[in-house]
Amino acid sequence: MQKFTSLTGVAAPLPIINIDTDMIIPKQYLKTIKRTGLGTALFSELRYNEDGSDNAEFVLNKPAYKGATILVAGDNFGCGSSREHAPWALLDFGIRCVISTSFADIFYNNCFKNGILPVVVTREELDKLLDDASRGANSTLTVDLEAQEIRGPDGGVISFEIDPFRKHCLMNGLDDIGLTLEKATSIDRFECATAESRPWA
Repeated sequence: MQKFTSLTGVAAPLPIINIDTDMIIPKQYLKTIKRTGLGTALFSELRYNEDGSDNAEFVLNKPAYKGATILVAGDNFGCGSSREHAPWALLDFGIRCVISTSFADIFYNNCFKNGILPVVVTREELDKLLDDASRGANSTLTVDLEAQEIRGPDGGVISFEIDPFRKHCLMNGLDDIGLTLEKATSIDRFECATAESRPWA
């Protein structure tokens, strides 16, 4: 998993409440188990017109936001059905950080397992960040995980809380497999001891 330490990038405003996982990645794209290639389907019902052309009104299709790496979204982001494809699609598109006042629990947990930082802020802080993000190409934010700070284009700073263990995993690029491999020496020692004490097993 890619490490997350500090990210500076364009922030796209998406002030819609209750963005569910079906809106993030519609069900027809769930047939694959690959983590790549889903970026083109991210928010597909909002991004594309019925004829398949780009919806010029959708924020991620606007020239200033096509390279966005941060999403500033409305309350209760990632609600709805459980699907790991939602963070996969965000990551494949290039989104490494989502900022909101609240997240659905399963989506929130899945973000950390896929190298995306979900940041919880207050309503007042979100309003300020949405205002920052509305500046188009000038809407650059810096999300510093080590310092647990979001720094805006005008020099403003917002601090955020995060579980220390999840912070450690993101900063070191450790998903569940990576965490297990950290214990590889102990696992090998146990396996060798077991083989010696139970050679018939």
